[in-house]
Amino acid sequence: MIGILCNDIHSKLNPTRVARVLRPASEAEVVAALKEAAADGMAVSICGARHAMGGQQFGEGTLLLDLTGLTDLGELDREHGTIEAGAGLKWPELIEGLHARQAGEEVVWSIRQKQTGADDLTLGGSLAANIHGRGLDFRPIIGDVEAFTLVDAAGEVRRCSREENAELFRLAIGGYGCFGVITSVCLRLAPRMKMERLVEVTTIDRLLPALETRMAEGCRFGDFQFSIDERSPDFLRRGVLSSYRPVAPDREMPERREELERHHWEELIRLAHDDRAKVFEVYSSFYLRTHGALYWSDTHQLSVYLDDYHAELDRECGALVPASEMISELYVPRERLVEFMAAAAGRLKDGAVPVIYGTVRLIRRDGESFLAWAREDFACVIFNLHVEHDEAGIEAAAGAFRDLIDLALSFGGSFFLTYHRWARCDQIERAYPQFAEFLRLKEKHDPEGRFQSEWWRHHRNLFEMP
Repeated sequence: MIGILCNDIHSKLNPTRVARVLRPASEAEVVAALKEAAADGMAVSICGARHAMGGQQFGEGTLLLDLTGLTDLGELDREHGTIEAGAGLKWPELIEGLHARQAGEEVVWSIRQKQTGADDLTLGGSLAANIHGRGLDFRPIIGDVEAFTLVDAAGEVRRCSREENAELFRLAIGGYGCFGVITSVCLRLAPRMKMERLVEVTTIDRLLPALETRMAEGCRFGDFQFSIDERSPDFLRRGVLSSYRPVAPDREMPERREELERHHWEELIRLAHDDRAKVFEVYSSFYLRTHGALYWSDTHQLSVYLDDYHAELDRECGALVPASEMISELYVPRERLVEFMAAAAGRLKDGAVPVIYGTVRLIRRDGESFLAWAREDFACVIFNLHVEHDEAGIEAAAGAFRDLIDLALSFGGSFFLTYHRWARCDQIERAYPQFAEFLRLKEKHDPEGRFQSEWWRHHRNLFEMP
């Protein structure tokens, strides 16, 4: 069969056969590739580390531009705390590069935030989804972007900022690759700090008061990992609250500390599938032992991610049907969080679609990106659900996610578009009333449809756009 079969790394539910794959190593090569595609009348899709689960990075029959070769790191502006970085750089590479540039400096500038979970996501992909991390008082990543360079559908290089090409700035961040190829990013940084981890086991009804206390004490990061045992009264209710507050710069960092390493994560993943009561016991026990431990504000955001772990799990368990996990992220007004979690527990307690992982974080309002998901100061609830890859399993998971979206909407909330394409049109319109205009602006900036993906094609058809 002609073409190259691609898929996302995590869910493995987006098999897509592209025509060709190119890996440009410079902006000039991106321009040349787009002009050649235009001459050939070929649509282009854009990928980075291939973690997105909604089909944003692949299009059937497209020329796929793999941007992981755009790894240049420009000069660090220590006066303004910014750096120009290639869109193909992954977060560990960026952090290592920043440290190397500032060896011996008393003040080290580094990242403010990265997305949680996997580390090996590119900067360009992070902008495309307008990601966020565990910051307690942070906006999505658009708040950390000074400017970026984009190659548009005509192959023209455009610098985009709040002052220059401002409409493209607002559209492309959180625009899922619909408006062009981001080749480099001017990222706002922050001085690296020593931080102390504070850990407690608490319940969802006490979470927000506890976070308010932690923030008043100066904590900058935090999240709440909740119980996933659907047979327990603690399901989606009891959890581990971890937060991080700055400490004096002269505190001595430990040479070694207890960490969750690869074999620990392998055990936790297995328990999440086989013994969801024990997984909370093991996870909470580890985190409680790290109460008071010291970390750096940048590297504490890194974590182990096991690529393709489910294939091995399926083999060892003798699974009749391949499976993976699929994520959905729901947003609710903070004052409605407890009600929402109780309603979600009611929907998921039958265990038909098991919860494998779940967490609650906070987000500040994003008033800049066009397709803003953080339209107010929300509580963010992440559900990672087990999906069996047959018709019945996929439909069960899709139904569960649609029900969770309905719940979030009923409480005045929203949901993230990054993770799947299972939301109904009415759900998208309620959460993103500007979505139809987003599609029209895509046509305005890309009238020939140069940039295409299965995500864009799905939503164009769903909204019956020409």
